[in-house]
Amino acid sequence: MEGYLGIDVGSVTTKLVLINREAEVLWSTYRKTQGQPIRVLQGALSDLYNDLSPRVLGVGATGSGRGLVDHLIGADVVKNEITAHAVAAIRHYPKVQSVIEIGGQDSKLIIIRDGVVVDFSMNTVCAAGTGSFLEHQALRLGLRIEELGSIALNANAPVRIAGRCTVFAESDMIHKQQMGHNLEDIVAGLCEALVRNYLSNLARGKELREPILFQGGVAANRGIRAAFERELGKEIIVPRHHNIMGAIGAALLALETTPPESRFRGFSLARHRLVSTSFYCDDCPNTCGVIEVSDGESVIARWGDNCGKWSSALGS
Repeated sequence: MEGYLGIDVGSVTTKLVLINREAEVLWSTYRKTQGQPIRVLQGALSDLYNDLSPRVLGVGATGSGRGLVDHLIGADVVKNEITAHAVAAIRHYPKVQSVIEIGGQDSKLIIIRDGVVVDFSMNTVCAAGTGSFLEHQALRLGLRIEELGSIALNANAPVRIAGRCTVFAESDMIHKQQMGHNLEDIVAGLCEALVRNYLSNLARGKELREPILFQGGVAANRGIRAAFERELGKEIIVPRHHNIMGAIGAALLALETTPPESRFRGFSLARHRLVSTSFYCDDCPNTCGVIEVSDGESVIARWGDNCGKWSSALGS
């Protein structure tokens, strides 16, 4: 078996996808990064090899950890999340005009016209509405994150919750609980508050035309989807592979590039003893923070230096 590997390493989750030449998903995984991206990547590669033992024809990397993937595993294409999510959306829904993407730590809005990205916005400052915040609130309410959506749909009168920031939203939820509002109305109110926050921060001055896709892990929350539909008065489409669309986009980019020989370093990397450290270079006023990865006693990758002094020493 052979295929193209797409890797999306985010601050909260790591996603890997293998597609064939027809862009069909052959294998995928979605797992928590847990602050250990190297260990998670090694585990995912090991599982892929054990399941399919494929020949990798190309590798695409995206996400906040795309630099790590590039230096550690060997990527043929390295692109930002906007590009990766847009490519996947257009491939699966050629007429798509708007993409809402909410991940573990940030949110994105992508505006597409005639198959081309014409505008986008990102919110990496406020965590309100992201997967991490919703998971925290579910834990505080004694619920599983998977339950929030169905509970919100059973609400009769969603309460008004301040959703401007995580601190205000949480304190307002606690206040509403103390006042005696039922759980369903509080959870539904939270969903509506987070949607208003998203639209006011990312969609201000932008026209969200249909078809509208909802991607990212939060798209699994039916309460958030319903709140978007109420606020916009439009249908929201959740793709089948909504939680791994970034990785699919990275794999599609590798497929389109079709490198004559991939930079993929092989599945044996999953068995190596890899250690990540960092240091600051004081040779100039930039004081660059350099990341260094060692395989046993050998340094195999360095990055983060603006001038290339440390990375070029390894031939990067």
